[in-house]
Amino acid sequence: MDLEDVRASIKKQGDSGILYAGKETYHHMCRFFSGYFYQVEALKKYKWYWRLEPDVDFSCSITYDPFRMMARHNKVYGYTIALFEEKRTCPSLFRSMSDWKESQNIPSTPLWNAGIDPSWVPWPFRSHMSWFSHRDKHGDGWNLCHYWSNFEIADLDFFRSEKYRSLFQKLEKEGGFYYERWGDAPVHTLAVNMLAEPHQIHHFADIGYRHDWFYQCPANTPGGQLPDSKTLNLVNETWAPEIEGGPTLVNVDARMDLLNGVWAQYKATKSEQRLTMGTRGNAAEAGFPLINTSS
Repeated sequence: MDLEDVRASIKKQGDSGILYAGKETYHHMCRFFSGYFYQVEALKKYKWYWRLEPDVDFSCSITYDPFRMMARHNKVYGYTIALFEEKRTCPSLFRSMSDWKESQNIPSTPLWNAGIDPSWVPWPFRSHMSWFSHRDKHGDGWNLCHYWSNFEIADLDFFRSEKYRSLFQKLEKEGGFYYERWGDAPVHTLAVNMLAEPHQIHHFADIGYRHDWFYQCPANTPGGQLPDSKTLNLVNETWAPEIEGGPTLVNVDARMDLLNGVWAQYKATKSEQRLTMGTRGNAAEAGFPLINTSS
């Protein structure tokens, strides 16, 4: 990858007003969470992860273990909020992932089909729409709906799988994490919708959550929670018993130590991942390779 071209592309994206696309560190972050976070040494002994971000609130008591619920019901990915991606961030991502899917002879799942935005062109001529980079070889597009990845609880083995790693390597070679602003949320979404079955995806509708100006406010009423949430389902006790400090607002910054150093490794990685890179310090040690300047 030519660094001068990368710098010019990032600047052009920023000048065009594409969300966060002018920040090189944001490109690094998206690439890291798309294909390297599950390789971090601190996570190798774990099967499940819960992604915690700064500037989030959890506004309801969580009265059950979400990891146990995911495992018990054979889930691989859980989310709280789904949004539409800004299409200018990833114009060629869907085509790239669709091409890989076709090359691997992976059948379309119901979730994959649900994300398709069918072409309006009559069938005999529909394939001509494939000339556009944002459509697949059949001329269809993606509706841009994605799981917002600042909250996700998922099975690390899904991302460690041979298929996901093969898919990421294809994306890595195409350079879209820098020449465009491919986000980890659409990458995770399209991969999950392609490689998992609908019953393996879980919407945590009973977790009150906020990030930025988007909220999920569950109907926290008796009978409105999961069957195992006995406290919230008691007729006369809508909320779980209070604990010191209050259970209804989680200070995420104070709980970053739960990530066992992953956050610190990520920040070290990000600082080492400048486009003017000339050394291979902590970033390489953390398993996050620097941009390949030889191709």
